[in-house]
Amino acid sequence: MEYTLLWAALTAMALGWVGLRLWDDRVPDHALDQVLLASLVGVGAGRLTAMIAQGVSPLTSPGEIILVRGGVSTGAASLSFLATLVWSNRSSPRGLDALAPAVLLALAGWHTGCVWRGACLGTSSALPWAWALDGSAITRHPVELYAAAGLGLGAVVVSRLGWRPLLRSGSALALAGVIRLVTEPMRPSLGGGPVGWYYAAIAVGLIAVALGPRLQQPAHPPT
Repeated sequence: MEYTLLWAALTAMALGWVGLRLWDDRVPDHALDQVLLASLVGVGAGRLTAMIAQGVSPLTSPGEIILVRGGVSTGAASLSFLATLVWSNRSSPRGLDALAPAVLLALAGWHTGCVWRGACLGTSSALPWAWALDGSAITRHPVELYAAAGLGLGAVVVSRLGWRPLLRSGSALALAGVIRLVTEPMRPSLGGGPVGWYYAAIAVGLIAVALGPRLQQPAHPPT
């Protein structure tokens, strides 16, 4: 059992719960259940996608599914998470908007969980707050804590937006993409990271903000 991942997940859950209590206006019934279900679906889909990409069949090796530390596809997990939340609030887009600040805060909690996983550090840095891995003299950016701080600030910003349909949820998605994109260069990576997913999140979020007002218009013009 990977207990460090468990602690990181619990940190995300705890901050998500705090977010739902701080910003409870118009939050749908069973909001925490919705977020937890979407998280489980996301992790499951991301794990299955990673297994298939690694050439491991979930049908012949079902025990590998629960070994999350073996890899999770971030893109598949994010898409599945969002799709589940959208489906849960299909009859009321404002439920999705009400959940947006808490979801960003939960994501900040996941990044903060790098402390338990020992995975906060990125590229080398001489800044006063940089620190080194055990046994190393090279100090590095605590990049995951940068992302956590940005997402936490983003949650506060989104919580202060109005209630125009999809304004909060679209802004939250775009902000998450921007924060990950800005911090990506400070992460050690051989291939530059999944920046395409971040650009997609920004684009989809902005499109949602732009198209949201149409949800307020009547289906048929008055006669």
